[in-house]
Amino acid sequence: MTISLLEHPLGAQPGQPGDRSAFHFETITRLPSTASGLGRDGARYGRTGIIHTPHGDIRTPAFVPVGTQAAMKAVLPEQMKDLGAQCLLANAFHLFERPGEDVLDAAGVAYDLFDQVPPDSSMDVVNEVARLYAERGCDGFVAIGGGSVIDSAKAIAMGAATGRDPWEFASTGTRPDKTLPVATVLTLAASGSETSNSCVLTNEETKEKRGITSETNRPVISFLNPENTFTVSKFQTGCGIVDIMMHTLERYLTPEGGESDLTDRIAEGLLIATRDAGRRAIADPRDYEARATLMWAGSVSHNDYTGCGRKRLFPVHKLEHELSAFRDEIAHGAGLSVLFPAWAEHEMQYDYPRFAQFANRVLGVEMDFEHPERTAREGIRTLRRFFEEIGMPTHLSQLSIKPENYEKLAANTVRTVNGPVKSYSPLDEKAIIEIYRLAE
Repeated sequence: MTISLLEHPLGAQPGQPGDRSAFHFETITRLPSTASGLGRDGARYGRTGIIHTPHGDIRTPAFVPVGTQAAMKAVLPEQMKDLGAQCLLANAFHLFERPGEDVLDAAGVAYDLFDQVPPDSSMDVVNEVARLYAERGCDGFVAIGGGSVIDSAKAIAMGAATGRDPWEFASTGTRPDKTLPVATVLTLAASGSETSNSCVLTNEETKEKRGITSETNRPVISFLNPENTFTVSKFQTGCGIVDIMMHTLERYLTPEGGESDLTDRIAEGLLIATRDAGRRAIADPRDYEARATLMWAGSVSHNDYTGCGRKRLFPVHKLEHELSAFRDEIAHGAGLSVLFPAWAEHEMQYDYPRFAQFANRVLGVEMDFEHPERTAREGIRTLRRFFEEIGMPTHLSQLSIKPENYEKLAANTVRTVNGPVKSYSPLDEKAIIEIYRLAE
């Protein structure tokens, strides 16, 4: 038996934001077992059932923790899952109320709130909000969140300022000549978008992910408080650790640019600090110093400081963007943890000493000067073990990517970058498939 849940009397019309038509209750058992399910004088007795929601089912009776200020205090998402909680109720409305519209109005601040940014910066959302804010004469943006929120704000700002679809810049490699100011309040240490000159966008229609690199993309100010990341889940913390390391590793392991021992040492120090702080943050999510290190490392890793004197190619990022465009449930950091070791295995033959240097200085692998390739290989194995230690996937099967997907993914990657992916060797479709096989 299925019963429609009552609409709130002030609820939205079907198809509009706030629509509750997707919610319904399915009765499984009733007490007592009468045809009507009613007791004497029409009283309703107990029943079990399933509450169906757009985000999953809740079997009743249910243990449903309630959190105020949009979070469960002193309890992690993983602990709630272990306790058997099927859902959380978190009241966030009063957060919107503070400091309060009266305070903003008294300060003469005109504002609009948009809180529907998807996990990957969506062109549909970017264009919708850019039009909205252009119509309202918005003169700036405050992005509160992680990389997707900040990248979306950057794209919306350039779209509102230029009157152009930001995807034109992403697909043609051209750069916007103006934008609106973007400020950020970071809640996830990962992408470094709070200080970087880039943003990554997803085109749902074509299933593509592309970046826009321009100095106009840099936020005018960013607020970094490590306490804002205390409640980030272990999985998302792990994804952030990987992303931070990859932003420096893809600058460190590149054939483009001259030698710079100082840049090397800066990069190596960041990688070591990120690895060590990552372990601590996974073990104790409220370790302030560990969270602070990750937050600072994320910003430094993607503001070009750790690649000074070198040209970044970012081949692994380009390979990963195709995976998460193909399956949007794949987190960017998870895709990188699978692909980077496989890419390194494929490409290290072109610069064994460089890969061996990374293994020795960062991962503590003993240097074999007669056979640096052995040191390089052990370094890749050590890095893969670290990813597994912090709960990250290291095989394509863990991302539900199957061998029959390889050809399409490789072809899409080459098409997206208009030719082989630049790396130590040109990565054509055949080479990309070889990397996929190394990631199995």
